[in-house]
Amino acid sequence: MIELDVRGLSCPLPVVKAKQAMEKNASEEISVLLDSNVAKENISRLAVMKKYTVHEEEATGDECRLVLTPAR
Repeated sequence: MIELDVRGLSCPLPVVKAKQAMEKNASEEISVLLDSNVAKENISRLAVMKKYTVHEEEATGDECRLVLTPAR
């Protein structure tokens, strides 16, 4: 599993980093740690467009984790 930490980054950087991770690791699950609702929505939208399943793990304060699983 690829770990991606985009906490503290402003858009569009979280989406850019998530897209790069998807392109470099097309067959691997990606875990994205983030602290922005806007980034969560944008990364989720990108993942669905790229045929990934999005699972949101339980949030801790302002932080949450998205697990992006590529379609098989």
